[in-house]
Amino acid sequence: MATPRITMRKLRDILRLRLAAGLSIRQIQAVTRTSIGLIQKLVARAEALGLGWPLPDELDDNQLQQLFYPTSNNPNTERYKQPDCAEVHQSLKHKGVTLQLLWEEYADQFGIRAYSRTQFCAIYRRWRQQQKRSMRQVHKAGEKCFVDYCGPTMPIVNPHTGEIRECQVFVGVLGASNYTFAEATLSQKLSDWLASHSRMFTFFGGTPAIVVPDNLRSAVSKPCRYDPDLNPSYQQLAEHYGIAVIPARPYKPKDKSKAEVAVQIVERWIMARLRHHTFFSLAEVNQCIKALLIELNEKPFKQLPGNRREAFEAIDKNELGPLPSHPYEYVDIKSAKVNIDYHVQYEHHFYSVPHEYVGETIELHVSDRLVTVYFAQHQAAQHPRAFRAGMTTTEAHMPKRHQKHQAWTPERLVSWAEKVGPDVKRWVSRQIEIKDHPEQAYRACLGLLNLNKKYPSTRLDAACRIANNNDLVRLKHITSILKSNRDQLPEQFSPVVELPQDHDNVRGPQHFH
Repeated sequence: MATPRITMRKLRDILRLRLAAGLSIRQIQAVTRTSIGLIQKLVARAEALGLGWPLPDELDDNQLQQLFYPTSNNPNTERYKQPDCAEVHQSLKHKGVTLQLLWEEYADQFGIRAYSRTQFCAIYRRWRQQQKRSMRQVHKAGEKCFVDYCGPTMPIVNPHTGEIRECQVFVGVLGASNYTFAEATLSQKLSDWLASHSRMFTFFGGTPAIVVPDNLRSAVSKPCRYDPDLNPSYQQLAEHYGIAVIPARPYKPKDKSKAEVAVQIVERWIMARLRHHTFFSLAEVNQCIKALLIELNEKPFKQLPGNRREAFEAIDKNELGPLPSHPYEYVDIKSAKVNIDYHVQYEHHFYSVPHEYVGETIELHVSDRLVTVYFAQHQAAQHPRAFRAGMTTTEAHMPKRHQKHQAWTPERLVSWAEKVGPDVKRWVSRQIEIKDHPEQAYRACLGLLNLNKKYPSTRLDAACRIANNNDLVRLKHITSILKSNRDQLPEQFSPVVELPQDHDNVRGPQHFH
């Protein structure tokens, strides 16, 4: 085994104490705080070299070192093989890989030239402390993805109006390999935020176990250091892809340092290089970003071997979760209270729910095609989405009495009225005509026809004849006629008087020539 090295100053002191002062080995050990074994080896080496005290003047430190450590300056004959700390650091990112395992592999490879486990770990820790602070976190392969928006924006010019719209730049980065995704979106709204996640997972070809966003409104409904509330739609995306979302703590940028660095790199290597370009559509911006993103991911690391793409293929790619059979479809989730008419409103349209939910707070899940109503996590109703003002009602959602009312049509009411009498038909038809919507006349018409249960058809038809002749359009007028028996009084006809057509006040056509 080679002699452990000490400084040339201490070596000279040991030789002086032994060769000039004649101290014993133990006395020298007490003075120099050097191990007895080392002192014995150095003294034996000095005797073998025939050295005395004082040492020759021409013997400088380099020559003295060569005499006592002849192989110290030859890298090919070093006693111990230095571990590759950068490779160790990259290997630790794989799941289940520990320093103990790496040391065992290192010891098997270099045998007696390998450092002990304690020295191996100490060498790696010293190397890690000399690196950038961001490298102190060890991210497991396929475990975390950090997402955020860049601070600067990119302008898009409307080719028709010249109006400039600022688009946002979304950035996602995998923690272990630093493999980066970036794209431009029109806004930071929830729909754009979730769509960027979906396209990012497609770009990676898989899903990480955890996504770490910032506390922006699209991600977190209620920020909290210990228990933040996720936006319901964001939570739905997490369930669709089988991932966990752990927002960074408010005002703790170190929680998402990977995202901070990735955003800075995208701003410098992509956005800054496009600052002189004029874009007229979002597609143009993303086409340029896509080309520069390839270059960014293939740019060599400064302090680690390889580049982001190579690190991704070696570390993260095989550890990502599988993508679902179809990408996430954005669903807008909102709470609403069921109105007394058993309908809920989304935008300008009303959708029915079962009448027993009146007064309850439900959840609306609205996609491009469907509006689904949930109560206590159970589906209560579903309708095709309507993009117009109006009302969509399912008959089964109505109370029984309302269902019967809903079954009536103008044609059915007129047909029933015709069976009672011609004047009843005339009154009912007029009611339907004067209303803006036929449904508004249903109640009055049904009320009139139901009077046939109490009064014979002849009386009801006579009452309607009086109402028609006197322009009475209220149901209470007909009811009053029946109650007062006015319909049973003989009808009084005014005699038709023929006025003379030949007198002085009547002028003929000849007067107008």
